[in-house]
Amino acid sequence: MSGILDLLNSDIGKSIVNGVAGQTNQPESKTQDVLMMAMPLLMAAMKRNASSPQGAEGLLNAINSKHDGSILNNLGSLFGGGVDDSVMNDGSKILGHVLGNKQHTVESAISAKSGIDAGSVSQILKVAAPILMGMLGSQAKQQNVNSPSGLEGMLGGLLQGNSTQGRGDQSFLESILDADGDGSIMDDIAGMAMGGNKKKGGLGGLLGGLFGGNK
Repeated sequence: MSGILDLLNSDIGKSIVNGVAGQTNQPESKTQDVLMMAMPLLMAAMKRNASSPQGAEGLLNAINSKHDGSILNNLGSLFGGGVDDSVMNDGSKILGHVLGNKQHTVESAISAKSGIDAGSVSQILKVAAPILMGMLGSQAKQQNVNSPSGLEGMLGGLLQGNSTQGRGDQSFLESILDADGDGSIMDDIAGMAMGGNKKKGGLGGLLGGLFGGNK
């Protein structure tokens, strides 16, 4: 199974990067950096939410109805003339649901690592969130996912199925769920944003390696 970073490196992924960069007036290279950090992080948070029956049911309902993957078939119209306010509002709601009160902390952490101001990171994530949900909806259709266990397996596969070449650092993807083993990726993000890691080689170190040019 292709991982989420492999999808971002595909032709459709390049179209997404180009469109999001144009929408937010940011360089494509930095936009790609933000997306390649944010997409696995958001998916990891979704996977945690889906570990509860209520969370899994909510996500299944969302990807089986509104976020069915059709957004990926209309990227030209999505980005042409600017992303519609309804899409941005949808993205804001998704981020609020997935990240909760840690959203600003996550945005600040990504900002610090990518060199893009937090306000622009927030805009990138608002555009990216509905697209990510569309990717999940498309994958769910292809894999005929219709149960909580199937959903969790699909999310896990997308997180772990990335190639180990280039920026798709496998150790990053394996560790992002919980860098210090305490059960909370958000605590790890918060620690990174405050400038410290709880454990050497934790999430902050992995993200530093990812954006430090390590190939």
